[in-house]
Amino acid sequence: MTLALPFLVKSLRTAFAAAAVACVASGAGAQINNGVPKELEGIDIIEKPDGRLPLEAKFVDDQGREVRLGDYFTGERPIVLQLGYNRCPMLCNLVLNGTFDALKEIDWVPGEQYELLSVSVDPTETAALAKAKKESYLAEFERPGAGKGVHFLTGAELMSRAVADSVGFTYRLQENGEYSHAAVIMLITPDGRVSRYMYGARFEPKDLRMALIEAGEGRIGTTLERFILWCHMYDPNARGYVLQARRVMSIGGAVTVVVLAIGLGLFWRAEIRKTKSKGGSEAATVN
Repeated sequence: MTLALPFLVKSLRTAFAAAAVACVASGAGAQINNGVPKELEGIDIIEKPDGRLPLEAKFVDDQGREVRLGDYFTGERPIVLQLGYNRCPMLCNLVLNGTFDALKEIDWVPGEQYELLSVSVDPTETAALAKAKKESYLAEFERPGAGKGVHFLTGAELMSRAVADSVGFTYRLQENGEYSHAAVIMLITPDGRVSRYMYGARFEPKDLRMALIEAGEGRIGTTLERFILWCHMYDPNARGYVLQARRVMSIGGAVTVVVLAIGLGLFWRAEIRKTKSKGGSEAATVN
């Protein structure tokens, strides 16, 4: 199914995403509760912070060219990584829809500040299908030049499985030919390490922007934005960045010290001038 989902699917996206996220815990190594549907048993995200992706893994891109995963990790830009499959009837579309919806609100262009990489876990999918999927999203994204930074890859199961294992993304092929998996995107550093997991199918633009800045490790964003990020921390329960009180207090303490130092300096300078002026007056009186 392409981006043009039926109205009913669109209306259910929030409810379905919430149900999908409930199948995995936000923390690393979360376990599925007993009593879940059989098709969701064992479907989990085992977080691997700073884990390295297999950059030698080989795929076929949406133009039919053979590529290495490492071709997209040049040390310049962070990457938004989505794992799923192009024929997915619902969840993959919801995750991609939510990702593109958030990116629309960020004034950055794929290929300039970041890259978006969608890797299919279905080895039967073709480059032609990947190209059609990419073009459907770009048509609605309406960001000139975005095509150079959005990539849909297909390839052998061995390769996609290696990528999934490197980020702790578990999935399973069901009897009906569909894949069970979690709703998540990963933020990857420019050199191919896991920076952040973001769960669900809807993402706040400000949180995704912060996650990109964080993954970029100083390569993107303004100095002010990096300072704001330093004042925040990612809260998996809130599924977003929240103000970190300790750092704010440390900044307040530092500012207080600086203000006091400046105040004392000005006071001492005034006292020195007063003393010198008084000494000069006394000397003139004696003469």
